[in-house]
Amino acid sequence: MSLRARSVLVLVIGTVLGLSLSFGGGVLAERGGPETDETLPWEEARLLAEVLQRVKRDYVEQVDDHDLIEAAIRGMVADLDPHSAFLDSDEYEEIRISTTGNYTGVGLEVSLEEAEDGQSKQVRVIAPIDDTPADRAGIRSGDAIISIDGMPVDPENLGDTVNRMRGESGTQVRIAIMRSGVAEPLSFTLTRDHVLVRSVKHEMLEPGYGYIRITHFSETTARDLDEALAVLQRQSEDGLRGLILDLRNNPGGVLDSAVDVSDAFLDEGTIVTADGRVSEARFSMEAKAGDALRGEDLVVLVNSGSASASEIVAGALQDNHRALLVGSATYGKGSVQTVMPLSQGRAIKLTTSKYYTPSGTSIHERGIVPDIRIENDDMDAAQIAQLPELEGHQGLAKDYELRAALQALQDKRIAHIPTGADRQ
Repeated sequence: MSLRARSVLVLVIGTVLGLSLSFGGGVLAERGGPETDETLPWEEARLLAEVLQRVKRDYVEQVDDHDLIEAAIRGMVADLDPHSAFLDSDEYEEIRISTTGNYTGVGLEVSLEEAEDGQSKQVRVIAPIDDTPADRAGIRSGDAIISIDGMPVDPENLGDTVNRMRGESGTQVRIAIMRSGVAEPLSFTLTRDHVLVRSVKHEMLEPGYGYIRITHFSETTARDLDEALAVLQRQSEDGLRGLILDLRNNPGGVLDSAVDVSDAFLDEGTIVTADGRVSEARFSMEAKAGDALRGEDLVVLVNSGSASASEIVAGALQDNHRALLVGSATYGKGSVQTVMPLSQGRAIKLTTSKYYTPSGTSIHERGIVPDIRIENDDMDAAQIAQLPELEGHQGLAKDYELRAALQALQDKRIAHIPTGADRQ
């Protein structure tokens, strides 16, 4: 069955890395009733009511009813597995933002990092998003945000900082930053606007060899991938001879996008299968004819931060003998979560399926082992010295895994990808 026909938000997310980009999703709508007519166990429900009443009456401090019940719900869902969760309206909105890849704000990617004194934390700019208010104003990567609208930021509450920079399009926000080498704080008054978060970055490594990085899987990822491939093809006078697809530290996201990215490089074959208790949680996704690289060599870079949707792509391309995997073993998350809307803008994120690579393998808590395994600690100077210089590649000249991947392309090692049996 097609996942696009499902009336829920389906996602495959691994480790939480970064800001709102850690989340992903699919179609937002209501889910129908359950397949079985299981009644609520009233004896257990009465026990829950009794505990809530005892806490409300006898706990040393007064507890708000709303907070108490929400905590009970959070605990119930969280106890199922590490990936299921109750989402309040703000948390649900974060998922919606990353699902669609757009929001209204100033266009900054931020994280908590160690301050220069080494004793405290700062909210630091990872990068301004291209063609956004922050980018046009001149805010730079590495700037530390110290206040928003005159109020200091709380380095212990990154979410609060992010929420204060967001708002309705056309409204203004004043951001003060500290910049390395500048003694006094710099102040920027920005007008919020619609921000498009792109999950795909690309550039040429050497003539004929392209590089594409996917940071997460959102609704726009497959379209962004097509555009990136078209640009790289135009930049190659004789066409692309090989491509490196970088999925390192990609925590996952939209299941449909992972399937579409896999399909972009496959002419045929199974991409992923899944099994669950209800019929809509059981499915098999097959590739359609048409390889965007027309059979040219493909290397996929992975590491322990490549999770869930990233592992679906890596597993599909490896099991179908379409790509060589280079790097370190992946995270190992082989389950699918469905986000089910509730009342008042809330939702639950519930594990509904276990998924399997085309060979029928579950990678849960095992991960995917690359064809060429690289542990940076084990790389000696002789190996590094033999790798090519990437003079034109911005910021990754010392990226040993990337350089090894490029050498694998240039050595035509793709033609000798081992079969699944050979890799055991």
